[in-house]
Amino acid sequence: MNYMFEAGFLGTRAPFFMDFVTLIVALLPVLMMYIISLAVKKNYKAHTFSQIALFIISVIVLTYFEMGVRMGGGFKTFMEGSSVSHDYALIVLILHIIISTLTLFIWGFTLLRAKTHLKIGTHKKYGRRTFVGVVLTSLSGIWVYLLLFVY
Repeated sequence: MNYMFEAGFLGTRAPFFMDFVTLIVALLPVLMMYIISLAVKKNYKAHTFSQIALFIISVIVLTYFEMGVRMGGGFKTFMEGSSVSHDYALIVLILHIIISTLTLFIWGFTLLRAKTHLKIGTHKKYGRRTFVGVVLTSLSGIWVYLLLFVY
């Protein structure tokens, strides 16, 4: 597991695991848009499979991230090289955690209730909420990364 803390590949102070997770988080909205396009093209089977797969992959990446943060010393340790105010970075981090947690629950709920939502016509509404949450999670995650490892 030591490889996780070797120098990352994005050219910042971040360790490998942070660069890897940030790259996945940055690509998440693009992947989600493609999966949504499958439903628009009426390829519902591929849409369903892809949404479930992306959700599972996201949970695995989140677990990997949490392991890295815990093993790496947490927020305080990652803040050490930053010139950004601790309080400001902490507020942005808390905002990111709230957004990402809500998004994960909304996404899971949308997947679990998809058939019911389709019957009553609310699946698109929950899908849109999930997509907005994924975009906000991505943007806020990138923001935290920049605050911790670039500035």
